Amino acid sequence: MTHPEPAGAPPEAGRPVVLRGGTVLTMDDACTVLPGADVLVVGDRIAAVGTALDVPEGTQEIDARGGIVMPGMIDTHRHMWQTAMRGYGADWTLTQYFVWYYLEHGKQFRPQDIAAGNRLAAIESLDAGVTTTVDWSHNLQTVEHGEAAVEALRSVPGRFVMAYGNIQAGPWEWSADPAVRSFLERLRDAGDDMMGVQMAFDVTGDPAFPERAAFEVARDLGIPVTTHAGVWGATSDTGIQQMYDGGFMTPETTYVHASTLTRDSYQRIAATGGSISVATESECSAGQGHAPTEQVLQYGIPVSLSMDTSVWWSGDMFSAMRATLNADRMAEHLDAHLKGETITHLRLRAKQVVEWCTRGGAHTIGRDGDLGSLEVGKKADLVLIKNDTSPVSFPLLNPLGHVVFQAQRGDVHTVVVDGRVVKYDGELVGIDLARVRAEVEDTIDHLRGALGEETWQAGMFPEMPEAEASILDNPYQYTDFKDESKRAGGEERVLGR
Repeated sequence: MTHPEPAGAPPEAGRPVVLRGGTVLTMDDACTVLPGADVLVVGDRIAAVGTALDVPEGTQEIDARGGIVMPGMIDTHRHMWQTAMRGYGADWTLTQYFVWYYLEHGKQFRPQDIAAGNRLAAIESLDAGVTTTVDWSHNLQTVEHGEAAVEALRSVPGRFVMAYGNIQAGPWEWSADPAVRSFLERLRDAGDDMMGVQMAFDVTGDPAFPERAAFEVARDLGIPVTTHAGVWGATSDTGIQQMYDGGFMTPETTYVHASTLTRDSYQRIAATGGSISVATESECSAGQGHAPTEQVLQYGIPVSLSMDTSVWWSGDMFSAMRATLNADRMAEHLDAHLKGETITHLRLRAKQVVEWCTRGGAHTIGRDGDLGSLEVGKKADLVLIKNDTSPVSFPLLNPLGHVVFQAQRGDVHTVVVDGRVVKYDGELVGIDLARVRAEVEDTIDHLRGALGEETWQAGMFPEMPEAEASILDNPYQYTDFKDESKRAGGEERVLGR
């Protein structure tokens, strides 16, 4: 017997839960869609998926009729510490972002400021149905900053990966710190499937390849590397070549953006089995390059999606899916128009971007076996999209297309992580937003005070461009290397040819 839950009463922890009568996007190998189906959660696992399921006595029921049940979404690259500055950089270019965080003001962040951003970002993830988020935490100037970042993530009932980095020092420097190594080892050895670990750093293309030492530490520790690759003005094909020649390109490696690379680099990524994390809203707006959707399809490279940072955008993967389809289709149409041709059939479909933010994310973080799809025995990370008060919730004709182009965070009715209901009937469960708001306000007060009001306002509202804008040759203050290839003759690289 099941017990329907009254509106506003979240299911009790520890008891089985069944979501009844929804359209279930299993995201299994066949991308099976089950209309009017149930998903049974027992403990931290999916116990059954099907129609009119028999369930254990005492199972709590959630009415999913008219809604869509899908796997929890996975964001494989977000600078969560920056969320305390939500929307501050709405009018930034990538150069202005680099100047603000990398060269001028990033050092102002105290450990508690990292924690404030992380906690807010983690809660934002759950609210939007993102059950796993990779925290690309690249302002961990001390181990105390790292400890604060992890504590904040652990305080929120989501699943996370701590990608440790420090833009204020060379990766060959901070990775050699015994305290950092000990911190990484503790995360690695904890065996906590709610908290993974990666190392996060970039390869500038310096001929000396000083990043080799950091790759060797990662290899020695058995920790995957995530790196911003193919970012205009920062990283290029040279870094990919160096990684390849050094034997550092592995199936566990994540290449974020990978927007301005040549065919050789995409072939190397494909041949070594790594994944590309496409952050299309970021790539379209900030200037890393065009989202490499054409290239990943052409070379068969595993793909996941990510939101990058809430200093510009939201942390909701509906935006990521929608932006990715829009950008790819715009490029496909434009390329055809320049040849005097017309596209009549699209290459990238809604099904694929839903796969990229579920199964693709699971593959990227090495969790294919237990995350990313709704199959018996997998972890119970799932989302119910249902909003009976919205005129956009019906008719539900194409559920994959509905998720991508119609749904939004306000339609996320229920979120389950590791079998625990963390959002129900549109409300987060057990989250003290007042405390988080106070924490974030303290960070903003600190930053405004440290910078001064004039500098704070100037950073938020950049001047309009001059006729000739300067080029930032290198945002990494820990090296003097400048890559002249970023200045001219880059048409082939920009187009990925």
